[in-house]
Amino acid sequence: MRRRLPTGLVFISPWLVGFLLLTAYPFCASLYWSFCRYDLLAAPEWVGTANYERLARETISGGAFGQALWNTAYYAALAVPGSALLGVALAVLLKSVTVGRSAFRTLFFVPAIVPTVAVSIVWMWLLDPKRGLLNRMLSIFGLSPTWLNSSAEAFNPLSWLDGTAGFGSKDGLVLMSLWGIGNFIVIYSAALENIPRELYEAAELDGAGRWAKFRHVTLPGLSPVILFNVVMGLVASVQYFTQAYVVSGGSGGPEGSTRVLSLHVFMWGFKYLEAGYASAAAWTLFVLVAVVTLFLFRTSRAWVHYGK
Repeated sequence: MRRRLPTGLVFISPWLVGFLLLTAYPFCASLYWSFCRYDLLAAPEWVGTANYERLARETISGGAFGQALWNTAYYAALAVPGSALLGVALAVLLKSVTVGRSAFRTLFFVPAIVPTVAVSIVWMWLLDPKRGLLNRMLSIFGLSPTWLNSSAEAFNPLSWLDGTAGFGSKDGLVLMSLWGIGNFIVIYSAALENIPRELYEAAELDGAGRWAKFRHVTLPGLSPVILFNVVMGLVASVQYFTQAYVVSGGSGGPEGSTRVLSLHVFMWGFKYLEAGYASAAAWTLFVLVAVVTLFLFRTSRAWVHYGK
């Protein structure tokens, strides 16, 4: 075994070098930089926990980081459950289709493989308040959302109290994300095929209707896949960057409403050259995602069912 070790290391050396230089080193370096004042030009200057204290102040006062944290939480709270609900619903609907099922699956999956920048530009046209196709259709019902040109929030309870509720930029980003859930639909469709037919037959013998079979057979059978997609969706939501960058022109506007955490880290790290502060924000984001993911796995014991 020891004689084969050098040969094995030679074969995996391309991956090993890439991992050390492009993953392990940046990972460790960013942790060190998060405790430094670093502008990418001069040598890092140790400042202790100053960057993290700044993040805490901005979170409490609703400053730049606090706003980015809220934008990301708002987006994730709508996009992640929305993609799970819509994905399951469409997958179940596709299963009932007998003619052209493969064609429909392909049509649903195509948006997931279209280049993100191209998709963002198309949606900017669709959501244009004056010339957009969606608003032209909604105008029939007397509706004219401002979408990407507004910082309004349709699902924020406080906005309903102060009269500022409406579909704004973050709601537009959520709509864009729900359009591209074809990969989730394919995964749910495959999981549906693996649910034993005998379970549905047993439920029918017990007098279960369509809703009862969906609740007591389909959902438990899909629960492991739902957990997987929710975790992956959560990770994707905190890494959400390209669409927010394109629709805002890299500014995070209007009024900072599309400046999600990944865009916030990018702007402060490469636009304002505050790499130490950006690294601290990135590590804070990493810890938050780890905590939420751990919570999902701990609570999954109550609602995820694995076949035995």
